[in-house]
Amino acid sequence: MNPDASRLWRAPRWALSVLLACLGMVGPFSIDTFLPAFTGIAQALDATPVQMQQTLSSYLFGFAIMNLFHGALSDSFGRRPVVLWGMALFTLASLGCAVSTTIGQLVFWRTVQGVSAGAGIVVSRAIIRDMFAPSEAQRVMSQITIFFGVAPAIAPMVGGFLFVHVGWHSIFWFLVLVGAALFLLNWRMLPETLHSTLKQPFHIGALMREYWRLSSSPRFMLLALASGVPFNGLFMYVLAAPVFLGDHLKMPPEHFFIFFLFSIGGIMGGAFMSGRLAGKIKPRHQIRHGFLIMTVTSVVNITLNLLLTPSGWWAFPLIFGFAFGWALMVPVVTLLVLDQAPDRRGMASSLQACVGSLANGLVAGALVPLVMHSTIALALTSAGLMLIGLVSWVWVKKAVAY
Repeated sequence: MNPDASRLWRAPRWALSVLLACLGMVGPFSIDTFLPAFTGIAQALDATPVQMQQTLSSYLFGFAIMNLFHGALSDSFGRRPVVLWGMALFTLASLGCAVSTTIGQLVFWRTVQGVSAGAGIVVSRAIIRDMFAPSEAQRVMSQITIFFGVAPAIAPMVGGFLFVHVGWHSIFWFLVLVGAALFLLNWRMLPETLHSTLKQPFHIGALMREYWRLSSSPRFMLLALASGVPFNGLFMYVLAAPVFLGDHLKMPPEHFFIFFLFSIGGIMGGAFMSGRLAGKIKPRHQIRHGFLIMTVTSVVNITLNLLLTPSGWWAFPLIFGFAFGWALMVPVVTLLVLDQAPDRRGMASSLQACVGSLANGLVAGALVPLVMHSTIALALTSAGLMLIGLVSWVWVKKAVAY
C-alpha cells in the first residue's frame, strides 16, 4: 500500500471506486455492445459466420496477450501513463472499427481494441492495492464488481438501440465517445498511485524471468484458475445468448434483456454481499460459500435440463444463483492473487488477467460453437468450467495465508 494514499485522493472513496469501475467496464462493454449487430454486420460486410466469430476471438486473444504487459509496464512507468495510453489507443481502435469497410479491417481494429482495453481492468486492480489495506481493498473490489456487472446488462441494450435506429457503425462511434470520455476523466482525476520507491526498472530479460517465476508458481496459477475460469460458466451463456434465448427458450429479441437482468443481478448481488462480509468472516469461508452456491446451481441446472423442456422460468434463477456465487468469492481470490507478488502487483494482475482472458478466448472461439446447440451440453460445460476453479481452490487453499 502506498504510504501517501490518504493524500493522493481527496474526493470520497466511492468516487475512486466508480472511476476504476468505469475503466474495468471498457472490456466487457466493447464486447457486448456489438453483439446485437452481429447478423447485420455480417450482411453489410458480406462476412461468413466464421469470419464474424473472428471479430470476437481476435479481440479476446489481443486482450489476453497484451494483458501480460499492461501491469508490468505500470510497475515501471506508473499506473497513470499506462491507463492514459490505453484509453487513447482504445479510442483510435474504435474509430478504426467505425470506418471499416471490409471484414478484414474490422478484425484488425477489433484486435487493437482488445490490445488496449485491458489496460483499464489490469491497472485498476493494482491501483486498489496501492490505495487500500486488505479489508478495505476487498470492499472496494466488491464495489467495482457491482459496477463491472452493469456493463454486460446495459451494453446489449445500447448496441441494439443504436443498430436498429442508426446502423452498426454508430456502435463503434459510441465507443469512440466512451474512450475519449474516459481518457479525459482519468487525465483530470486519476493520481499516480505507485509509490516512487516501488517502481521497477524495465528490462525485458528481467521481466521475462519474473513472469517465468510467477507463472511457474503452482500457488499463483491455481489461484488464477480459481478466480478466472469459473466466470466462463456464466460467460458462455452470454456468448451463446442469440441461440440459447432465441432457439432454445423461444424468446423474441426484445425480451433478451430479461436474461441479462438475471445474470447481472446475480453479479451485483454477490459482489454487494462480498463487500458486506469483508472483515466479518474468514476469507476462506467466503470463497467456500461462493463455490458451494455455484456447485448446487450447476447440479440443479444439469438435472432440470435432463428432465424438463428448457424454460426461462427455471433457467434464469439458476443463472442468477451461479452469478451470485461467482461474485461472492472472486473479489477475495483476486486479492489473494495480487498478494502473491506484493512488489510486482501490476505484473501479477497482468498475468491473472491473461489467464482469465485466454480462458475467455478459448470458450468463445472453441467451446461455445460446439455446445451452444444443446442446453444439456451448455449446462455440462458450464459445470465443468466451474469444477476447474473449484479443484484449483481445494488444491491450493492450505498453502495460502488468509
